Amino acid sequence: DVKRWPSGLRHLLYFFKITPALFWCDWCLALDTFSVALPTVMAAKLFNKKIIIRTGGDFLWEGYVERTGDLVLLKNFYQASRNKWSLKEKLIFRLTRWILNSAFVVFSTDWQRQIWVGPYNLNIERTAIIENYYGPKTPSEEPAQMNFIASTRKLKWKNLEKLSQAFSEAKNIIPGLILDTENTPYDVFFEKIRQAYAVILVSLGDISPNMILDAIRCNTPFILTKETGLEDRLRDVGIFVDPENIENIKEKILWLANSENYKVTKKRIQNFNFTHDWTQIAEEFLILPKTI
Repeated sequence: DVKRWPSGLRHLLYFFKITPALFWCDWCLALDTFSVALPTVMAAKLFNKKIIIRTGGDFLWEGYVERTGDLVLLKNFYQASRNKWSLKEKLIFRLTRWILNSAFVVFSTDWQRQIWVGPYNLNIERTAIIENYYGPKTPSEEPAQMNFIASTRKLKWKNLEKLSQAFSEAKNIIPGLILDTENTPYDVFFEKIRQAYAVILVSLGDISPNMILDAIRCNTPFILTKETGLEDRLRDVGIFVDPENIENIKEKILWLANSENYKVTKKRIQNFNFTHDWTQIAEEFLILPKTI
């Protein structure tokens, strides 16, 4: 209800909106690093409350790529692009650094934490890793066609142009390949994954994409950017590609289109039974205030 207002004003409105809740709370949890986190940290400091921030993506990097079209990898962004930032982006960076250093910070992967520790001058002892939800397996269906689900937001850092080019070249070799980039409601999307041949995501940086975790639940093979925090846990389960290399993406699409390779990959996913449910996640969060 405050998002319709301009930036700055909506932050102020949100500050006043949440202030009454801070009279009774023991600690606060902010589920982003700027829009919600800025007014929440200010309010928490005012009332001397403990504040935990759970990171999502990278607000600054995503905005920069959309503004400039500079397809810089997330891992290189803070070193390679700093001299190209706008005044607004410099302000966001400074405020984000203040926000993060005023709170205890929870990451979903160590990959993002290592990218942020230096630029934001984080004390690693005031950070933690709480992974995303890995749900129980759900029955899957044999795919009726060789369709690759690539539904995602139409943003530049999602790298859809390179994916489309790589897929087009692969389709010249195997005409039956289908690339599905249609966005649908989640229930429909999950059902598409359950029935799909594969899922593919080749972003310039995707920290812990739930789309891939849904594919695992459905035992659906996937191709994923190596610029992700999921590679450590999933390197023996999925197929990883260089998002800047169209030829590499094409080769992995063709590799997975081979029936024998597909069977091997499918078996690996079926044998992956790690779970991390909401109860575990809640318990991991509830421990944190006692350590701050």
